[in-house]
Amino acid sequence: MQLINNELLNQVTTEAENSPRRRMNYNFHPSPDSGAQRLLNALEPGTELAVHRHIHTAETYILLRGKIKVIFYNDRKEMTESTLLDPLQGEYGINIPAGQWHTLEVLEKGSVIFEVKDGPYTPFTPENTL
Repeated sequence: MQLINNELLNQVTTEAENSPRRRMNYNFHPSPDSGAQRLLNALEPGTELAVHRHIHTAETYILLRGKIKVIFYNDRKEMTESTLLDPLQGEYGINIPAGQWHTLEVLEKGSVIFEVKDGPYTPFTPENTL
């Protein structure tokens, strides 16, 4: 059993703050080969996440704390839509369909999402990043 509480969120946030990437995962799945990828993703302002897509799986974000903007693109690298997630305003999460180009912008220190997608883990490839 792993309780998701402020202590765990603070631990992963501290790791993100100290990471050159300005983000840190805390995986609940036992390995990258697991059929379901379930993780906390602590994100700090300034982290860079390439515009990407997941061809074979949808991806769901539930924002536990903080504020992020999720940004969607078309195949021509044009922004088509953005959505602000802020649990204090009742905007808790988003489900991103398989194949949808997206990225996010972190707007508040200490932001943490619970992220779920089908496994196994697949690293970004040139055809899946803009």
